[in-house]
Amino acid sequence: MFATYVHDLNPVLLRITDAIQLRWYGLAYLMGFIGGFYLLRHLARRGLWVLKPEQTGDFIAAAALFGVFLGGRIGYILFYQLPKVGWGELANDPLLVFRVWEGGMASHGGILGLVIFTWFYAKKHKVTWTGLGDGLCVVAPVGLFFGRMANFINGELYGRVAEGVKWAVKFPLSLVEQPVEVQSAAWQECTRVEPRLSETDSLDVLIATARENPQVSETLANFLPARHPSQIYEGLLEGALLFAILWVVRTRFPKAPDGLLTGLFFALYAIFRIIGEQFREPDAEMVGMLTKGQFFSLFMFLFAAAFFVHAWRGWRKSAEIKAV
Repeated sequence: MFATYVHDLNPVLLRITDAIQLRWYGLAYLMGFIGGFYLLRHLARRGLWVLKPEQTGDFIAAAALFGVFLGGRIGYILFYQLPKVGWGELANDPLLVFRVWEGGMASHGGILGLVIFTWFYAKKHKVTWTGLGDGLCVVAPVGLFFGRMANFINGELYGRVAEGVKWAVKFPLSLVEQPVEVQSAAWQECTRVEPRLSETDSLDVLIATARENPQVSETLANFLPARHPSQIYEGLLEGALLFAILWVVRTRFPKAPDGLLTGLFFALYAIFRIIGEQFREPDAEMVGMLTKGQFFSLFMFLFAAAFFVHAWRGWRKSAEIKAV
């Protein structure tokens, strides 16, 4: 039953005007920040974070702007868009970097942005960088989870073709992956069902029409292979499972050395991302046999190793002091 489902979720939750819209993607970020705020404040109240509870709000707001948004957007521009279109487009339109509402955020860029932001924040407020990062890494998967769910609602970053998978989904946006002759045939058949489609060649219009017209949706489905809902896979791995592991470690081992949780975040995120990419249709050029997501994840193991070494040194130093 699920293999015949054509994705028809609307990425716009509330449309006030064409220019003013509330999208699920934006709401996902908001939910991630709200969830992170309450969880970090809870940890701070229990003495499991280096900041005081009243500092949580300012920290989350600054991390959202300077870490997630700027880091994620710049990462997308550098890692994915510029390799496709070149520097000319950015030179002609520098404000492209700030138009996040048009889509395009890179999780690796957001993580790197948060690493840089927390380093400066820790210096300014005279707290340990690793201790600050440990708390943030515990709650970051909440945002990753909501972000992946928003990707699914948008029907973007869809999975690879799935043979014999009962829960597979047909994503209209994946029509661009089909051969030109298949795309042309799909347009012709859908136009027969809805003649108004002959007035446009916009895929967005076709998808919107299929969302409203079951006959167009059924016709379009004939030209779409069923795919893995990889957004959900990644949301469960990078989001729900990663959060559960880090939360248990943080609360069950309150005296864990600074840097341990950050190291676990980098290592586990890299592992889960590499696994998830096996089911995701590559959205950029491959790096050898690896997708770009897998390739960038390899560098996260180096970060993880550095934080594990820092945590081990901190634990050994603490043990020596207790022994004396």
